[in-house]
Amino acid sequence: MKTYKLIIIIAGMILWAGCDEGFDEMNINPNALTGIEPVFQLNNSMVATAPVYGNLSYETTIVKQMITPFSGVGASGNFNQDNRNVAAGNWQRGYRQNIKDLTDALASSENRPELQNLVHLIRIWKAYTYMFLTDTYGDVPYYQAGRVFREGITNPVYDPQEEIYDNILRELDEASAAINTEGPPVSSEVLYSGDLSKWKRLGYSLLLRAAMRLSKVNPTKAAEYVVRAINGGVMNSNEDNAIIRHTANFQNNIGAQLNGGQSAFFYLAEDFVSFLQENDDPRLESIAVRYTGASSGAQQVESRADRNPDVQIGMPLGYDNTTVSAAVQESGLVSLWDYSQLDRTRMANPQAPSFLVTYGQTLLLMAEAAHRNWIQGNVEELYSAGIAAHMEQLAYYGSNTAIAPERIEAYVSANPLEPGREMEQINTQYWVATFLNGPETWANFRRTGYPVLSPNPYPGSDLANEDFIRRLTYTDAEINVNAANVQQAISRQGPNIMDTRIWWDVE
Repeated sequence: MKTYKLIIIIAGMILWAGCDEGFDEMNINPNALTGIEPVFQLNNSMVATAPVYGNLSYETTIVKQMITPFSGVGASGNFNQDNRNVAAGNWQRGYRQNIKDLTDALASSENRPELQNLVHLIRIWKAYTYMFLTDTYGDVPYYQAGRVFREGITNPVYDPQEEIYDNILRELDEASAAINTEGPPVSSEVLYSGDLSKWKRLGYSLLLRAAMRLSKVNPTKAAEYVVRAINGGVMNSNEDNAIIRHTANFQNNIGAQLNGGQSAFFYLAEDFVSFLQENDDPRLESIAVRYTGASSGAQQVESRADRNPDVQIGMPLGYDNTTVSAAVQESGLVSLWDYSQLDRTRMANPQAPSFLVTYGQTLLLMAEAAHRNWIQGNVEELYSAGIAAHMEQLAYYGSNTAIAPERIEAYVSANPLEPGREMEQINTQYWVATFLNGPETWANFRRTGYPVLSPNPYPGSDLANEDFIRRLTYTDAEINVNAANVQQAISRQGPNIMDTRIWWDVE
């Protein structure tokens, strides 16, 4: 009997082994995605970097370029209020999409010799993304971020911003230098159609931008890396601009919002319009439209559109949609819908490009660096060239935003640098040259204090000690899920409020 049972057991084991052969292969779906090409993840991250709707709610409003008087769910920078539902978009886009993709793409590429150029492009864009995140919040997860899938790190530690910037500078310097322009090309990526020379210049231009962030907190290190950036080779024309080009299938998020349900909600701020008007700046004609006599959003139609710069009137900050009536009357307007707006048929078109890093911005940073005697160069020439480059850049939006060369030359000639006002003038022009890239405009405003702007006087402000919002606060989701690490960052950096200054933002 025992022999009989043993025979049955052995036969069953043989049968089981036979059935198991090829079992794994049989249960794999041949049509399922088993891996993602790292170049696709880089592309996806770059596309997701284009400024979005939240850019209007906080950053462009903080620096007094745009404004909405409407409250409710949209209350945010327009009233100096901490609306984390709106502000959370920066965090979610930065970490859940960009850093997740870039961290995984880097891990998939770094041990593949044929992908070494791609590795360096990923490192550059990762540094760009982290600059956006740390400039917005201060101390953020850096070394452990994006590692949940490969390493199971669900609650990353927050790193001090000073350490983050140290690494960003090294990454940009090393990755830019390591790009082999004669080596394997990187195909199918969003920027530059695989032109590695342009990528190298982008990396060094970002290094210049990152180094300038340290101009007050560590000028010695700032100067060191500015020199490295210039020696490496920064952008040398508008052809080097880092542009996200939008299509009907992938629309400009700001343009889509301003041509959709938010079309009547956002206006050009009084400070921005007034500066351009007072200086007879031809860029206002490319930017603004006013639907004269409109008494409602429904009346903002093309038949009322007036693009003459002389008739533009920016909306003042400090009001909501009910209290603004006094300012409307004082301006001689029919209603709040009669104020000037960003022209949604041109620069706010759903297919308008997004500019992330530009030649004009780079020249203006170089002008400041030359003024500080960190690099050689004629400050006046760099300043004038930076203004001209931004004006020429507007042609990328279409022929109806292009500025004629003679008008550019006339403006530059009429607005020279004045001794003693170099920092103010250079960085006020940077304010204009970064229009619609709110995170960069806001960062440079905090770094330099220019342009000189009066605080938003709205009475319902959440600010306790500062005149302007200095940072956005950590999200409620992070506070709930990653509480211990968030609290450690708060204890090191300061209260989780909009008044708290980040590391490089000193007076």
